[in-house]
Amino acid sequence: MSVARLGAIATAVCLAAGCVGASPADSLGQEPVRTSTGATVDAPSRVALPPGELPAQEIAQSRRTAITNAVELVSPAVVSVQTETVERVPADYFEMMFGGRSGQRARAGIGSGFIVRGDGVIVTNAHVVAGASRIVVALRDGTTYPATLVGEDEQNDLAVLRIEATGLPVARVGTSSDLLVGEWSIAIGNPFGFVLGNSEPSVSVGVISAVGRNITARSEGAGMYLDMIQTDAAINPGNSGGPLVNAMGDVIGVNSSIYSPSGGSVGLGFAIPIDRTMRIVDDLLTHGRVRQPWVGVQLQLSEVSNARDAVRSVPRVARVVPGSPAERAGVRAGDVLVRAGVKPVRNPFDWEARLLELRVGDTLPLTVKRGERDVMLRLTVADVPEVSAPRVTVLRELELVTLTDAIRQERRIRSRAGAVVFSASDRLQSELGLQTGDVIVQIGNTPITSADLAARAIEAYGARGVVQLWFERAGQGPYSINFRVR
Repeated sequence: MSVARLGAIATAVCLAAGCVGASPADSLGQEPVRTSTGATVDAPSRVALPPGELPAQEIAQSRRTAITNAVELVSPAVVSVQTETVERVPADYFEMMFGGRSGQRARAGIGSGFIVRGDGVIVTNAHVVAGASRIVVALRDGTTYPATLVGEDEQNDLAVLRIEATGLPVARVGTSSDLLVGEWSIAIGNPFGFVLGNSEPSVSVGVISAVGRNITARSEGAGMYLDMIQTDAAINPGNSGGPLVNAMGDVIGVNSSIYSPSGGSVGLGFAIPIDRTMRIVDDLLTHGRVRQPWVGVQLQLSEVSNARDAVRSVPRVARVVPGSPAERAGVRAGDVLVRAGVKPVRNPFDWEARLLELRVGDTLPLTVKRGERDVMLRLTVADVPEVSAPRVTVLRELELVTLTDAIRQERRIRSRAGAVVFSASDRLQSELGLQTGDVIVQIGNTPITSADLAARAIEAYGARGVVQLWFERAGQGPYSINFRVR
């Protein structure tokens, strides 16, 4: 941008603010002014500046924008989250001979977070603190505090930390319900925090590229994320858990993931909407756990002819759980979901995304197509009861093998990694709909790369409650099922 253009912008800003002062044109000399009688008088004399130069005051004013104001407002509440995780490693014979602690290794991690309450409540990503044996939070001024994990929700990739401090700066929480595609978005966090050597957050700027994105990546290590905010603001390792902010300085999302073939930012960043985030934070602080919204609807696995049509598959109800909110509201098997609340339901992903927005106790207006007519229903969202999901004995009822290139080519499987269902009991096939040949691609928020990892993930998530499993069938999907482990 040229200096002259910059001056024009500074003038416009000054006029909009109602301030009084010289314009750039005034500073270059004044033409005589004609009075009402026709006489001319000289304008007040000014020192002429060389062409292309502007007064320093106007340049300084042009540097301050909505972006800089928003950053100043939020950055004091952005923190660095440093973790230490103890990993098991193969035993070293020579280390054991000399009394070493063979079989364990400490690994350091880095992420970001932001303060939502002045008494030390901090929001970050679940994957930032996953498995951490030690968590330390560093404020912008370098002050560090040991942090405790209040709770986490792996399905939504969110965690709440607490530090023993008061009077902390707090990020102003906005809403993600009225985002405008194309409006400014600001990602604040601590990318590569250890490399940069201090805890001062860094800033990247872009726009809201899209809302309601459902990410169902097939690349190895990619997870499944639903109803996300997409931004082209650069998000890099270490940004995870930091706030995505609008031009008003309001937090609108939690930076969580990127889609990249190289591992670096390519302008495809994703953030968890702040409305969903604060529902989970409130649950963790109030109840010590996340209450999972439940309506009792199981969708039919649609038959489609190619991968592109999978996202257009019809969200048809296959089964309504007896005694569930859906049954009490009048939902029937065969109904096609059309709208949940004010948002359309175009495919099974949209339905899963709508469920993530709900709180236990909410009343959900639901539109279904029954035959040739639309039927309006209202259901009250409940918490997941203990008996809502079938219980699975994994070792006796489910046998898995790791997906290999040979199996992929033979069966035309789209996923690059996963665990193939080698056999499933008749009960699992009838109650869950899981079949031989299905490929498990994600459990909870854990991408599956082997049969062993799938078994460990089922055990880990099952110990905490309902397991959500995503799988591919005949090159289509992914589809989702829920169950408990016994």
